[in-house]
Amino acid sequence: MELDRFDCSREQINAFQDRIAAVRSNIDEACKQAGRTPSEVTLIGVSKVFPVECAEAAVLAGLKDLGENRVQELVPKIDRLDEIGLDVNWHLIGTLQKNKVKYIIGKTHLIHSVNTIELAEEISKRSVNAGIVSDILLQGNISGEESKHGFAPDELEAAVESVNGLEGVRLRGLMTMAPIQSYEGQARRVFSDTRTIFEKLKTATKDPDLWDVLSMGMSQDYKDAIAEGSTCVRIGTAIFGDRRQITG
Repeated sequence: MELDRFDCSREQINAFQDRIAAVRSNIDEACKQAGRTPSEVTLIGVSKVFPVECAEAAVLAGLKDLGENRVQELVPKIDRLDEIGLDVNWHLIGTLQKNKVKYIIGKTHLIHSVNTIELAEEISKRSVNAGIVSDILLQGNISGEESKHGFAPDELEAAVESVNGLEGVRLRGLMTMAPIQSYEGQARRVFSDTRTIFEKLKTATKDPDLWDVLSMGMSQDYKDAIAEGSTCVRIGTAIFGDRRQITG
């Protein structure tokens, strides 16, 4: 592969290939134990705070989906990888402010973190004006932690009904975050509860056939998330490394 137009090195690509292979092996094993097929699970590499050359290297190492938490990091990476001809499915997985929606319309494969009706309405308005349809997930705060954003479990059915009435958006499912684990398996109850709600809400959606994305699981707990039906795992540390080395 000719690397002249890329910022990353062959050594970086090789390192990412090894880490991605390790994560995929764990996904395969988790799926096997759950009676699922690995193709049911999308691996999203979360390049948050890492420089664009790391995102490049991850894609060149075989990763098709990348996620970012912040619009101000997402847009420059999209622009750079487009410039050098790398085809990526971009996911916005962090908190999205209404005044930032205009910068990402038409650029994302999926917006995971729709946590208010007002935000869904803004995405709808901007999408209609751009002549596109944006795929979105509703973020559920299933654990009930005050530090986390999202709809409470008893708010999600009404939220689905509200979003069903919006043009320019396509509601694909739910996203949630589990508490930081103090022991392995601690997050599994949250994932199980989320899946139960996900299945219940399927009949309330405008198009049940499109209600097919359950985004849950990160580096510390993605195997448990897969056991409970996750279709998207958002992996940062296990692929990109410890962010503290970047942020200090």
